Amino acid sequence: MTAHPAFLETLTRRLGALPLSEAEDAPPLPLSGVATDELGRWLIGQTPRQRTWIEANGFTAEAGQLLALPDGEGRLAGRLFGLGEGDDPWLLAALPGRLGGGLHALDPDTERRLGARFGSTGAGATWSAIAWALGSYRPAAAEGTGGGGAAPRLVWPAAADRGRVCRVLRAATLVRDLVNLPAEELGPAELTAVARAVLEPLGVGVHETVGDDLLAAGYPAIHAVGRASSRPPRLLDLAWGDPRHPHLTLVGKGVCFDTGGLNLKPAAGMRWMKKDMGGAAHALGLALMIVEAGLPVRLRVLIPAVDNAVAGNALRPGDVVPTRAGKTVEIGNTDAEGRVILADALAEAAADDPHLLIDLATLTGAARVALGPEVVPFYTPDDDLAEALAGHARATHDPLWRMPLWPGYRKLLDSRSADLTNAPDSPFAGSLTAALFLAEFVGPKTPWLHLDLFAWSPCARPGYPEGGADQGLRALADLIQSRYG
Repeated sequence: MTAHPAFLETLTRRLGALPLSEAEDAPPLPLSGVATDELGRWLIGQTPRQRTWIEANGFTAEAGQLLALPDGEGRLAGRLFGLGEGDDPWLLAALPGRLGGGLHALDPDTERRLGARFGSTGAGATWSAIAWALGSYRPAAAEGTGGGGAAPRLVWPAAADRGRVCRVLRAATLVRDLVNLPAEELGPAELTAVARAVLEPLGVGVHETVGDDLLAAGYPAIHAVGRASSRPPRLLDLAWGDPRHPHLTLVGKGVCFDTGGLNLKPAAGMRWMKKDMGGAAHALGLALMIVEAGLPVRLRVLIPAVDNAVAGNALRPGDVVPTRAGKTVEIGNTDAEGRVILADALAEAAADDPHLLIDLATLTGAARVALGPEVVPFYTPDDDLAEALAGHARATHDPLWRMPLWPGYRKLLDSRSADLTNAPDSPFAGSLTAALFLAEFVGPKTPWLHLDLFAWSPCARPGYPEGGADQGLRALADLIQSRYG
Protein backbone atom coordinates (compact mmCIF):
# COMPACT_ATOMS: atom_id res chain seq x y z
CA MET A 1 0.00 0.00 0.00
CA THR A 2 1.26 3.46 -0.84
CA ALA A 3 0.48 6.65 1.00
CA HIS A 4 -3.01 8.00 0.48
CA PRO A 5 -2.45 10.88 -1.97
CA ALA A 6 -5.51 12.81 -0.78
CA PHE A 7 -4.25 12.71 2.78
CA LEU A 8 -0.77 13.92 1.84
CA GLU A 9 -2.26 16.74 -0.22
CA THR A 10 -4.57 17.71 2.65
CA LEU A 11 -1.75 17.53 5.20
CA THR A 12 0.54 19.70 3.10
CA ARG A 13 -2.19 22.29 2.66
CA ARG A 14 -3.05 22.31 6.37
CA LEU A 15 0.59 22.69 7.38
CA GLY A 16 0.71 25.84 5.28
CA ALA A 17 -2.45 27.38 6.75
CA LEU A 18 -2.26 29.94 9.55
CA PRO A 19 -5.15 31.57 11.43
CA LEU A 20 -3.12 34.78 11.90
CA SER A 21 -2.53 37.48 9.32
CA GLU A 22 -1.37 40.98 8.60
CA ALA A 23 -3.73 43.90 9.05
CA GLU A 24 -5.84 44.53 5.96
CA ASP A 25 -7.48 47.60 4.44
CA ALA A 26 -10.70 46.88 6.32
CA PRO A 27 -10.10 47.52 10.03
CA PRO A 28 -10.20 44.40 12.23
CA LEU A 29 -12.72 44.02 15.00
CA PRO A 30 -10.99 44.82 18.30
CA LEU A 31 -10.85 42.27 21.10
CA SER A 32 -10.55 43.71 24.60
CA GLY A 33 -9.61 41.43 27.48
CA VAL A 34 -10.29 42.55 31.04
CA ALA A 35 -9.63 40.76 34.34
CA THR A 36 -12.13 40.88 37.19
CA ASP A 37 -9.96 43.11 39.36
CA GLU A 38 -9.44 45.56 36.48
CA LEU A 39 -13.02 45.92 35.34
CA GLY A 40 -13.94 48.90 37.54
CA ARG A 41 -10.93 50.94 36.42
CA TRP A 42 -11.44 49.90 32.81
CA LEU A 43 -15.07 51.01 32.81
CA ILE A 44 -14.09 54.53 33.88
CA GLY A 45 -12.40 55.03 30.53
CA GLN A 46 -15.45 54.00 28.50
CA THR A 47 -18.30 56.17 27.28
CA PRO A 48 -21.51 56.33 29.34
CA ARG A 49 -23.32 54.41 26.60
CA GLN A 50 -20.72 51.62 26.68
CA ARG A 51 -20.79 51.40 30.48
CA THR A 52 -24.57 51.13 30.44
CA TRP A 53 -24.46 48.37 27.82
CA ILE A 54 -21.78 46.39 29.65
CA GLU A 55 -23.52 46.63 33.03
CA ALA A 56 -26.96 45.88 31.55
CA ASN A 57 -25.59 42.67 30.06
CA GLY A 58 -24.16 41.53 33.38
CA PHE A 59 -20.55 41.48 32.24
CA THR A 60 -18.32 40.90 35.27
CA ALA A 61 -15.11 39.85 33.45
CA GLU A 62 -15.34 36.27 34.73
CA ALA A 63 -13.09 33.90 32.81
CA GLY A 64 -14.64 33.01 29.47
CA GLN A 65 -17.32 35.70 29.39
CA LEU A 66 -17.76 37.19 25.92
CA LEU A 67 -19.79 40.26 25.08
CA ALA A 68 -20.42 41.91 21.73
CA LEU A 69 -19.95 45.71 21.80
CA PRO A 70 -22.16 47.81 19.50
CA ASP A 71 -21.27 51.15 18.00
CA GLY A 72 -23.58 54.15 18.13
CA GLU A 73 -25.69 52.78 15.26
CA GLY A 74 -26.09 49.27 16.68
CA ARG A 75 -23.47 47.61 14.50
CA LEU A 76 -20.81 45.30 15.89
CA ALA A 77 -17.83 47.40 16.98
CA GLY A 78 -15.78 44.80 18.83
CA ARG A 79 -15.91 42.25 21.62
CA LEU A 80 -15.08 42.21 25.29
CA PHE A 81 -13.86 39.00 26.92
CA GLY A 82 -13.27 38.17 30.54
CA LEU A 83 -9.83 37.17 31.80
CA GLY A 84 -11.11 36.17 35.23
CA GLU A 85 -8.26 36.22 37.72
CA GLY A 86 -5.87 36.51 34.78
CA ASP A 87 -4.10 33.21 35.46
CA ASP A 88 -5.60 30.98 32.76
CA PRO A 89 -3.22 30.96 29.77
CA TRP A 90 -5.74 29.18 27.53
CA LEU A 91 -8.50 31.80 27.52
CA LEU A 92 -7.59 33.06 24.05
CA ALA A 93 -7.69 29.50 22.75
CA ALA A 94 -11.41 29.41 23.47
CA LEU A 95 -12.18 32.48 21.34
CA PRO A 96 -11.84 31.20 17.73
CA GLY A 97 -14.60 28.67 18.24
CA ARG A 98 -16.95 31.33 19.62
CA LEU A 99 -16.40 34.10 17.10
CA GLY A 100 -17.70 34.43 13.60
CA GLY A 101 -15.39 34.75 10.65
CA GLY A 102 -13.47 37.86 9.80
CA LEU A 103 -10.38 39.58 11.09
CA HIS A 104 -9.86 40.40 14.76
CA ALA A 105 -7.12 42.16 16.72
CA LEU A 106 -6.19 42.45 20.36
CA ASP A 107 -6.39 46.10 21.34
CA PRO A 108 -3.10 47.67 22.54
CA ASP A 109 -4.20 47.82 26.20
CA THR A 110 -5.03 44.11 26.15
CA GLU A 111 -1.65 43.28 24.64
CA ARG A 112 0.00 45.27 27.43
CA ARG A 113 -2.05 43.54 30.11
CA LEU A 114 -1.27 40.09 28.72
CA GLY A 115 2.41 41.01 28.45
CA ALA A 116 2.45 41.93 32.15
CA ARG A 117 0.92 38.57 33.05
CA PHE A 118 3.42 36.58 30.98
CA GLY A 119 6.47 38.52 32.11
CA SER A 120 7.15 40.57 28.97
CA THR A 121 5.40 42.09 26.01
CA GLY A 122 7.03 39.59 23.66
CA ALA A 123 6.12 36.58 25.80
CA GLY A 124 2.52 37.72 26.12
CA ALA A 125 2.19 38.41 22.39
CA THR A 126 3.79 35.10 21.44
CA TRP A 127 1.65 33.04 23.78
CA SER A 128 -1.51 34.91 22.70
CA ALA A 129 -0.77 33.97 19.10
CA ILE A 130 0.01 30.34 20.02
CA ALA A 131 -3.17 29.99 22.07
CA TRP A 132 -5.25 31.49 19.25
CA ALA A 133 -3.57 29.22 16.68
CA LEU A 134 -4.06 26.03 18.70
CA GLY A 135 -7.62 27.06 19.49
CA SER A 136 -8.26 27.44 15.76
CA TYR A 137 -7.23 23.85 14.98
CA ARG A 138 -9.99 21.63 13.66
CA PRO A 139 -9.52 17.96 12.71
CA ALA A 140 -9.16 17.47 8.98
CA ALA A 141 -12.31 15.33 8.93
CA ALA A 142 -14.28 18.27 10.35
CA GLU A 143 -13.32 20.64 7.52
CA GLY A 144 -16.36 21.87 5.66
CA THR A 145 -18.79 20.75 8.38
CA GLY A 146 -18.91 23.97 10.39
CA GLY A 147 -22.00 25.45 8.81
CA GLY A 148 -20.30 27.78 6.36
CA GLY A 149 -18.24 30.90 6.72
CA ALA A 150 -14.52 31.32 7.03
CA ALA A 151 -12.73 30.73 10.31
CA PRO A 152 -11.83 33.85 12.31
CA ARG A 153 -8.31 35.22 12.00
CA LEU A 154 -6.21 37.29 14.36
CA VAL A 155 -3.93 40.13 13.38
CA TRP A 156 -0.41 39.25 14.48
CA PRO A 157 0.32 40.80 17.90
CA ALA A 158 3.14 43.22 17.18
CA ALA A 159 5.75 41.68 19.50
CA ALA A 160 5.00 38.01 18.73
CA ASP A 161 7.82 35.67 17.75
CA ARG A 162 6.26 34.61 14.47
CA GLY A 163 8.75 31.87 13.74
CA ARG A 164 8.06 30.19 17.09
CA VAL A 165 4.30 30.46 16.65
CA CYS A 166 4.46 28.92 13.18
CA ARG A 167 6.69 26.08 14.36
CA VAL A 168 4.38 25.25 17.25
CA LEU A 169 1.27 25.27 15.08
CA ARG A 170 2.81 23.25 12.22
CA ALA A 171 4.16 20.59 14.58
CA ALA A 172 0.89 20.37 16.50
CA THR A 173 -1.08 20.09 13.26
CA LEU A 174 1.20 17.33 12.00
CA VAL A 175 0.89 15.34 15.23
CA ARG A 176 -2.86 15.76 15.57
CA ASP A 177 -3.64 15.02 11.93
CA LEU A 178 -1.51 11.86 11.96
CA VAL A 179 -3.04 10.55 15.18
CA ASN A 180 -6.56 11.28 13.91
CA LEU A 181 -6.04 9.42 10.65
CA PRO A 182 -7.70 5.99 10.40
CA ALA A 183 -5.28 3.06 10.61
CA GLU A 184 -6.39 1.88 7.16
CA GLU A 185 -4.86 5.04 5.70
CA LEU A 186 -1.78 5.25 7.92
CA GLY A 187 0.32 2.12 8.11
CA PRO A 188 4.09 1.70 8.37
CA ALA A 189 4.64 2.55 4.70
CA GLU A 190 2.48 5.67 4.95
CA LEU A 191 4.49 6.91 7.92
CA THR A 192 7.55 6.80 5.71
CA ALA A 193 5.70 8.66 2.97
CA VAL A 194 4.70 11.40 5.43
CA ALA A 195 8.30 11.77 6.62
CA ARG A 196 9.43 12.12 3.02
CA ALA A 197 6.69 14.59 2.07
CA VAL A 198 7.16 16.85 5.10
CA LEU A 199 10.86 16.61 5.94
CA GLU A 200 12.77 15.70 2.77
CA PRO A 201 12.09 19.14 1.20
CA LEU A 202 13.84 20.63 4.26
CA GLY A 203 16.98 18.59 3.65
CA VAL A 204 16.24 15.63 5.92
CA GLY A 205 17.50 12.27 4.68
CA VAL A 206 15.01 9.40 5.03
CA HIS A 207 16.12 5.76 5.00
CA GLU A 208 14.04 2.69 5.80
CA THR A 209 14.72 -0.97 6.49
CA VAL A 210 11.70 -3.11 5.62
CA GLY A 211 10.38 -6.62 6.30
CA ASP A 212 12.88 -9.45 6.45
CA ASP A 213 15.70 -6.98 5.83
CA LEU A 214 15.24 -6.06 9.50
CA LEU A 215 16.63 -9.47 10.44
CA ALA A 216 19.66 -9.07 8.22
CA ALA A 217 20.26 -5.58 9.58
CA GLY A 218 20.06 -6.70 13.21
CA TYR A 219 16.60 -5.56 14.33
CA PRO A 220 14.98 -8.86 15.33
CA ALA A 221 12.60 -7.45 17.94
CA ILE A 222 10.96 -5.01 15.50
CA HIS A 223 10.56 -7.85 13.01
CA ALA A 224 9.09 -10.23 15.60
CA VAL A 225 6.35 -7.80 16.62
CA GLY A 226 5.41 -6.72 13.10
CA ARG A 227 5.80 -9.92 11.08
CA ALA A 228 2.16 -11.03 11.39
CA SER A 229 0.78 -8.01 9.55
CA SER A 230 0.14 -7.86 5.81
CA ARG A 231 1.84 -4.45 6.05
CA PRO A 232 5.54 -5.19 6.57
CA PRO A 233 7.32 -3.75 9.62
CA ARG A 234 10.11 -1.25 9.10
CA LEU A 235 12.58 1.05 10.79
CA LEU A 236 12.64 4.66 9.63
CA ASP A 237 16.00 6.36 10.07
CA LEU A 238 16.05 10.12 9.45
CA ALA A 239 19.15 12.32 9.53
CA TRP A 240 19.73 16.07 9.28
CA GLY A 241 22.40 18.59 10.21
CA ASP A 242 26.15 18.89 10.48
CA PRO A 243 27.78 15.74 11.92
CA ARG A 244 30.19 18.01 13.81
CA HIS A 245 27.35 19.43 15.89
CA PRO A 246 26.05 17.78 19.09
CA HIS A 247 24.12 14.62 18.27
CA LEU A 248 20.44 14.68 19.22
CA THR A 249 18.40 11.51 18.68
CA LEU A 250 14.63 11.10 18.82
CA VAL A 251 12.95 7.70 18.97
CA GLY A 252 9.20 7.40 18.39
CA LYS A 253 6.97 4.37 18.88
CA GLY A 254 5.17 3.70 15.60
CA VAL A 255 2.57 0.99 16.25
CA CYS A 256 0.15 2.00 13.52
CA PHE A 257 -2.55 -0.26 14.90
CA ASP A 258 -2.48 -2.37 18.03
CA THR A 259 -4.86 -5.31 18.30
CA GLY A 260 -2.97 -6.54 21.35
CA GLY A 261 -1.71 -9.47 19.29
CA LEU A 262 -2.67 -12.93 20.56
CA ASN A 263 -3.37 -11.28 23.91
CA LEU A 264 -6.21 -9.62 22.04
CA LYS A 265 -7.58 -6.37 23.40
CA PRO A 266 -11.29 -6.11 24.23
CA ALA A 267 -13.37 -3.96 21.91
CA ALA A 268 -13.26 -0.90 24.17
CA GLY A 269 -9.48 -1.15 24.50
CA MET A 270 -8.95 -1.56 20.75
CA ARG A 271 -11.29 1.23 19.63
CA TRP A 272 -8.72 4.04 19.63
CA MET A 273 -5.58 2.06 18.87
CA LYS A 274 -5.06 3.99 15.66
CA LYS A 275 -3.37 6.45 18.06
CA ASP A 276 -0.68 3.97 19.11
CA MET A 277 1.68 5.58 16.61
CA GLY A 278 1.41 8.82 18.60
CA GLY A 279 5.05 8.60 19.67
CA ALA A 280 6.17 8.44 16.04
CA ALA A 281 3.94 11.41 15.21
CA HIS A 282 5.51 13.37 18.06
CA ALA A 283 9.02 12.47 16.92
CA LEU A 284 8.21 13.77 13.43
CA GLY A 285 6.57 16.92 14.85
CA LEU A 286 9.53 17.68 17.11
CA ALA A 287 11.93 17.02 14.24
CA LEU A 288 9.99 19.51 12.12
CA MET A 289 10.35 22.17 14.83
CA ILE A 290 14.10 21.54 15.19
CA VAL A 291 14.78 21.64 11.45
CA GLU A 292 12.65 24.73 10.84
CA ALA A 293 14.42 26.50 13.70
CA GLY A 294 17.77 25.63 12.08
CA LEU A 295 19.26 24.51 15.39
CA PRO A 296 22.96 23.57 15.35
CA VAL A 297 22.50 19.86 16.04
CA ARG A 298 23.04 16.62 14.21
CA LEU A 299 19.51 15.27 14.35
CA ARG A 300 18.65 11.60 14.02
CA VAL A 301 15.11 10.20 14.24
CA LEU A 302 14.45 6.47 14.61
CA ILE A 303 10.89 5.18 14.22
CA PRO A 304 10.13 1.45 14.47
CA ALA A 305 6.84 1.20 12.56
CA VAL A 306 4.67 -1.91 12.80
CA ASP A 307 1.14 -3.27 13.09
CA ASN A 308 0.59 -5.54 16.08
CA ALA A 309 -1.62 -8.01 14.25
CA VAL A 310 -3.06 -11.51 14.71
CA ALA A 311 -2.04 -14.27 12.29
CA GLY A 312 -0.52 -17.75 12.25
CA ASN A 313 2.98 -16.34 12.56
CA ALA A 314 2.15 -13.82 15.29
CA LEU A 315 4.35 -13.42 18.32
CA ARG A 316 3.18 -15.75 21.10
CA PRO A 317 3.15 -15.42 24.90
CA GLY A 318 6.15 -17.32 26.20
CA ASP A 319 8.30 -16.68 23.12
CA VAL A 320 11.83 -15.46 23.72
CA VAL A 321 12.87 -12.66 21.37
CA PRO A 322 16.46 -11.57 20.71
CA THR A 323 17.21 -7.86 20.47
CA ARG A 324 19.79 -5.68 18.80
CA ALA A 325 21.49 -5.15 22.16
CA GLY A 326 22.11 -8.89 22.55
CA LYS A 327 19.65 -9.19 25.42
CA THR A 328 16.71 -11.58 25.20
CA VAL A 329 13.12 -10.73 26.09
CA GLU A 330 10.48 -13.19 27.25
CA ILE A 331 7.07 -12.21 25.91
CA GLY A 332 4.81 -12.26 28.93
CA ASN A 333 2.08 -10.41 27.03
CA THR A 334 1.91 -9.62 23.32
CA ASP A 335 0.02 -6.43 24.19
CA ALA A 336 3.21 -4.99 25.70
CA GLU A 337 4.74 -4.77 22.24
CA GLY A 338 5.72 -1.11 22.16
CA ARG A 339 8.64 -1.54 24.54
CA VAL A 340 9.84 -4.53 22.50
CA ILE A 341 10.18 -2.58 19.25
CA LEU A 342 11.66 0.37 21.14
CA ALA A 343 14.34 -1.96 22.55
CA ASP A 344 15.92 -2.34 19.10
CA ALA A 345 15.58 1.35 18.23
CA LEU A 346 16.99 2.54 21.57
CA ALA A 347 19.94 0.15 21.33
CA GLU A 348 20.79 1.57 17.91
CA ALA A 349 20.32 5.13 19.17
CA ALA A 350 22.54 4.62 22.23
CA ALA A 351 25.28 2.98 20.14
CA ASP A 352 25.58 6.28 18.27
CA ASP A 353 26.57 7.96 21.59
CA PRO A 354 24.15 10.92 21.31
CA HIS A 355 24.50 14.05 23.37
CA LEU A 356 20.79 13.66 24.23
CA LEU A 357 18.36 10.82 23.53
CA ILE A 358 14.58 11.37 23.77
CA ASP A 359 12.02 8.63 23.26
CA LEU A 360 8.31 9.31 22.85
CA ALA A 361 5.75 6.55 23.17
CA THR A 362 2.11 5.84 23.91
CA LEU A 363 3.40 3.09 26.17
CA THR A 364 1.17 2.27 29.14
CA GLY A 365 -2.37 2.59 30.41
CA ALA A 366 -0.80 2.77 33.86
CA ALA A 367 0.42 6.29 33.05
CA ARG A 368 -3.17 7.38 32.53
CA VAL A 369 -4.27 5.77 35.78
CA ALA A 370 -1.55 7.70 37.56
CA LEU A 371 -1.83 11.12 35.90
CA GLY A 372 -4.87 11.08 33.62
CA PRO A 373 -5.00 12.08 29.95
CA GLU A 374 -3.60 15.64 30.18
CA VAL A 375 -0.43 15.27 32.29
CA VAL A 376 2.45 13.30 30.79
CA PRO A 377 4.87 11.39 33.02
CA PHE A 378 8.51 11.57 32.05
CA TYR A 379 11.54 9.62 33.22
CA THR A 380 15.23 10.36 33.30
CA PRO A 381 18.11 9.41 35.62
CA ASP A 382 19.54 12.92 35.18
CA ASP A 383 18.32 15.33 37.88
CA ASP A 384 19.55 18.45 36.08
CA LEU A 385 17.85 17.39 32.86
CA ALA A 386 14.63 16.66 34.74
CA GLU A 387 14.64 20.04 36.45
CA ALA A 388 15.27 21.83 33.16
CA LEU A 389 12.44 20.01 31.38
CA ALA A 390 10.03 20.65 34.25
CA GLY A 391 10.84 24.35 34.07
CA HIS A 392 10.18 24.49 30.34
CA ALA A 393 6.93 22.56 30.83
CA ARG A 394 5.71 25.21 33.25
CA ALA A 395 6.81 28.07 31.01
CA THR A 396 5.12 26.63 27.92
CA HIS A 397 1.92 25.46 29.65
CA ASP A 398 2.72 21.92 28.53
CA PRO A 399 2.06 19.73 31.59
CA LEU A 400 4.74 17.12 32.31
CA TRP A 401 5.51 15.38 35.59
CA ARG A 402 8.68 13.54 36.54
CA MET A 403 8.29 9.96 37.74
CA PRO A 404 11.03 7.90 39.43
CA LEU A 405 13.14 5.20 37.80
CA TRP A 406 12.86 3.33 41.07
CA PRO A 407 15.65 0.71 41.08
CA GLY A 408 13.82 -1.51 43.57
CA TYR A 409 11.30 -2.39 40.86
CA ARG A 410 13.93 -3.67 38.43
CA LYS A 411 13.56 -7.17 39.89
CA LEU A 412 9.99 -7.25 38.56
CA LEU A 413 11.47 -7.54 35.05
CA ASP A 414 13.39 -10.73 35.88
CA SER A 415 12.60 -13.77 33.74
CA ARG A 416 13.44 -17.46 34.17
CA SER A 417 13.92 -17.98 30.44
CA ALA A 418 15.38 -14.68 29.19
CA ASP A 419 17.31 -11.64 30.33
CA LEU A 420 14.07 -9.84 31.12
CA THR A 421 10.33 -10.00 30.54
CA ASN A 422 8.24 -7.45 28.71
CA ALA A 423 5.28 -7.90 31.09
CA PRO A 424 5.89 -8.34 34.83
CA ASP A 425 3.40 -10.46 36.77
CA SER A 426 2.94 -7.67 39.31
CA PRO A 427 -0.03 -5.33 38.70
CA PHE A 428 1.83 -2.42 40.29
CA ALA A 429 3.89 0.47 38.85
CA GLY A 430 3.22 -0.35 35.20
CA SER A 431 4.56 2.90 33.80
CA LEU A 432 7.68 2.69 35.99
CA THR A 433 8.51 -0.89 35.04
CA ALA A 434 8.03 -0.04 31.35
CA ALA A 435 10.51 2.83 31.74
CA LEU A 436 12.95 0.52 33.57
CA PHE A 437 12.62 -1.94 30.68
CA LEU A 438 13.59 0.78 28.20
CA ALA A 439 16.49 1.87 30.39
CA GLU A 440 18.02 -1.58 29.91
CA PHE A 441 18.61 -0.69 26.25
CA VAL A 442 19.93 2.84 26.76
CA GLY A 443 22.80 2.34 29.14
CA PRO A 444 23.85 4.48 32.12
CA LYS A 445 26.05 6.97 30.25
CA THR A 446 23.56 8.26 27.70
CA PRO A 447 21.56 11.38 28.69
CA TRP A 448 18.02 10.09 28.19
CA LEU A 449 14.41 11.23 28.49
CA HIS A 450 11.38 8.97 28.15
CA LEU A 451 7.85 10.40 27.80
CA ASP A 452 4.87 8.07 28.30
CA LEU A 453 2.29 9.87 26.16
CA PHE A 454 -1.46 9.54 25.71
CA ALA A 455 -1.60 11.62 22.48
CA TRP A 456 -5.38 11.96 22.75
CA SER A 457 -7.97 14.35 24.15
CA PRO A 458 -10.99 12.31 25.28
CA CYS A 459 -13.03 15.50 25.52
CA ALA A 460 -12.57 18.98 24.08
CA ARG A 461 -10.97 21.81 26.03
CA PRO A 462 -9.57 25.19 24.90
CA GLY A 463 -6.72 24.59 22.46
CA TYR A 464 -7.39 20.86 22.27
CA PRO A 465 -10.44 19.50 20.45
CA GLU A 466 -11.46 15.91 21.02
CA GLY A 467 -9.09 13.56 19.21
CA GLY A 468 -5.37 13.52 18.53
CA ALA A 469 -3.34 15.70 20.90
CA ASP A 470 0.25 16.92 20.92
CA GLN A 471 1.85 16.59 24.35
CA GLY A 472 5.25 17.84 25.48
CA LEU A 473 6.22 19.30 22.10
CA ARG A 474 6.51 22.89 23.29
CA ALA A 475 8.43 21.96 26.42
CA LEU A 476 10.84 19.68 24.56
CA ALA A 477 11.40 22.22 21.78
CA ASP A 478 12.24 24.89 24.36
CA LEU A 479 14.54 22.51 26.23
CA ILE A 480 16.41 21.71 23.02
CA GLN A 481 16.55 25.39 22.03
CA SER A 482 18.01 26.32 25.41
CA ARG A 483 20.67 23.61 25.22
CA TYR A 484 21.73 24.01 21.60
CA GLY A 485 20.26 27.21 20.19
